Amino acid sequence: MTKNKDPQGSRSDQDEARVARYAALEAETPTVSEIDFYQRSRRSFITGGIAAAVGFGVFRSVQSAELVDRAPRPLRAVHEANEALWRRLFREDHQARTFDRSESSMMRVTGRHGIREEVDLEAWELRVEGPDGATLGVHSLDDIQALPKYEHTIEHKCVEGWSHIVTWGGARFSDFAGLYREELGELPAFVDLKTPDGEYYVGIELATMLHDQTLLTYELQGEALDSDHGAPLRLSTPLKYGIKQIKRIGTIRFSDVQPDDYWHERGYDWYAGL
Repeated sequence: MTKNKDPQGSRSDQDEARVARYAALEAETPTVSEIDFYQRSRRSFITGGIAAAVGFGVFRSVQSAELVDRAPRPLRAVHEANEALWRRLFREDHQARTFDRSESSMMRVTGRHGIREEVDLEAWELRVEGPDGATLGVHSLDDIQALPKYEHTIEHKCVEGWSHIVTWGGARFSDFAGLYREELGELPAFVDLKTPDGEYYVGIELATMLHDQTLLTYELQGEALDSDHGAPLRLSTPLKYGIKQIKRIGTIRFSDVQPDDYWHERGYDWYAGL
């Protein structure tokens, strides 16, 4: 009986073809002499060493620089440059991207500054103050819920680097501020917000606060806020990082001067814009 021949040829033929291919590849590969190799290695080592030294020098320079608002001066200068840029780019009619409700889900809990203690929701109240600190009004949650309700699905962005698509429900701050336009006349340039215990506080410029997508929020994913997410009332806006979206608002003050800000005092950017 005659055996069928291997269609790929004998094993020895395959080995010879493989050796020939390797030889051809080796012939095409550029060669580097031993001297060139060591010269290139030495240059790479020196270049890498210089880059590391410069980087370390810059790091030490920043680390030892004078502190401005608890941040090294060079870092604070970068924050201020970012703020100047984002202020110029801000447009009142620009809308942040929105998503379909089906894309949203319950957001993780981060940050408990100002909300570590439980709150009596029945006793909670929102105090509104003028630039001189005088009380202009006191509100219950019912007062906020009596304003037109808006719901939108947006991307909540954290300064830590993560983001989450979430659905907020509440009243536009612009509608709430309208309750005080007659009394205040032209609204001051800033808004100062604090938790009831005063432990957490943020300052935001009026333009962002009056934007259509900035809400006094009392619902998350169609349900009333729980304590960890800022019950009974928090701020939400896609125009700022989460550090500005204060939970459990206790006081709102209209201010003529830039207010203090919890994280700005700890080295972060005051504007925190997106």
